[in-house]
Amino acid sequence: MNVPDYGTVYLVGAGPGDPDLLTVKAKRLMGECDALVYDSLVPQELLDLVSDYCVCHFVGKRRGHHSVPQVKTNNLLVKLAKTHSCIVRLKGGDPFLFGRGAEEAAFLQKQEVPVEVVPGVTSGVAVPAYFGIPITHRLAGSSVTFVTGHEGIDKRRQPVNWKALAKASDGFVIYMGVHNLHYIADELIEGGLDPLTPAAVIQQGTVFGQRCIKSPLKELVNAVDRLEFASPSIIVIGSVIDFQVEVCSPTPANVTMPIPFESNNL
Repeated sequence: MNVPDYGTVYLVGAGPGDPDLLTVKAKRLMGECDALVYDSLVPQELLDLVSDYCVCHFVGKRRGHHSVPQVKTNNLLVKLAKTHSCIVRLKGGDPFLFGRGAEEAAFLQKQEVPVEVVPGVTSGVAVPAYFGIPITHRLAGSSVTFVTGHEGIDKRRQPVNWKALAKASDGFVIYMGVHNLHYIADELIEGGLDPLTPAAVIQQGTVFGQRCIKSPLKELVNAVDRLEFASPSIIVIGSVIDFQVEVCSPTPANVTMPIPFESNNL
């Protein structure tokens, strides 16, 4: 039996938004690829890196909008691998952190398509750093938990047990949690987390329009509603926020997003 001669699919992390945070390897592959499959939170400036002959496919997902089913994305990658030599699957942040990159890699492997992972700078680390907020500090505990807040609160069984997490970690970095913030905060407090625990929400981090709000956890929801914070936002909870420093952060990138900032990678 003849084995199909597939091209290689590169699962590439695009970083948190600022094009300057793209890795050197990712930039090289963007210029070499003859097919690009990209998600929602990818700025136009990165799409401009591809050559004129590169075929581009948008497969982003947005809350409340029609999205490309994951199975279609998987099949598209295999189809492109049959006709192209270098396929970049560009995902916001890091492809293996809340980005379904592992699912896509497993599917490609099963189809005997060569796949390589190119890590990216994740927003959970970069976004707080742009505001001088460390996500770890030796005087603020020894653990930090990265967790998704995307699950709908109407599910019968919550995949994330927030009450159990409340006292299981010294700090939290929550992705895609603004929509369910009221539920998350209530569950953490009910689970034993001090209502006065410092918390912060950072919207559109590393790009033009970024802003940050800090408050005790119990007041965070009201602050977010009052100031109309929305996705994409990173939520940081823990005493590490008290160790925020004034930093000479880079000027937020003035980028052009291909679709409105209402998306997520799940």
